[in-house]
Amino acid sequence: MELKQQIDIERLPKHIAVIMDGNGRWAKEHGKQRIFGHYAGVSSVRNVAEACAELGVKYLTLYAFSTENWNRPTLEVSGLMTLFSKTIVEELMTFQKNNIRLNAIGDLKSLPKSNYDLLMKTMEDTRNNDRMTMTLALSYSGRWDITNAMKNIALAVANAQLKPEDITQDTIKTYLSTAEIPDPELLIRTSGEERISNFLLWELAYSELYFTTKYWPDFGKDDLYEAIINYQHRERRFGKTSEQIINK
Repeated sequence: MELKQQIDIERLPKHIAVIMDGNGRWAKEHGKQRIFGHYAGVSSVRNVAEACAELGVKYLTLYAFSTENWNRPTLEVSGLMTLFSKTIVEELMTFQKNNIRLNAIGDLKSLPKSNYDLLMKTMEDTRNNDRMTMTLALSYSGRWDITNAMKNIALAVANAQLKPEDITQDTIKTYLSTAEIPDPELLIRTSGEERISNFLLWELAYSELYFTTKYWPDFGKDDLYEAIINYQHRERRFGKTSEQIINK
């Protein structure tokens, strides 16, 4: 039986998050510069996005560029920004064909103006698409997001718009950049690394974590299906016992 046919469509994760890791190592193993790995990874983004949309996954969030990535060699960062602009333009047709809405989270104003403007335009062009929302985490870190949320909550309290005693977990969620997105049920990380690297720190509290040794450019639709099948064989208890889940 094909992997896709083994997936229980009734138990799909509503939101899948992906740490797309291993582009540089993939390039090195192929005797190329790191930037070639990033170019090769674009095909994986397209394949995974289309596969998620076809299955019925409603949200896909990709860790595309962290705040720490600004510390990489200048030539690589410049190449990534060029690739970003090129990809956004070329993939607009893919977004429209698959009825995918593009969204973005992070310190977006820190992007070069041309990248920021192009991102805003593409988000506007796809805002009415409702099959799936694909979110790019750009110049993003979980600690940055939580810190920013705390600052805005403190400001709301200082301005008497919010009482400290009224602050709940739901309150904090509304101040995060992911406020309009449900928390991921499944996180996938490629390349063999087994950490979350400052990604969606608040939102991943109860996510299932799936790690694969494949580099991102080699990650395809069947690999996504394997991750979802693995997820569907897990018991999600949210602090309860197995008996409580069974008897629910």
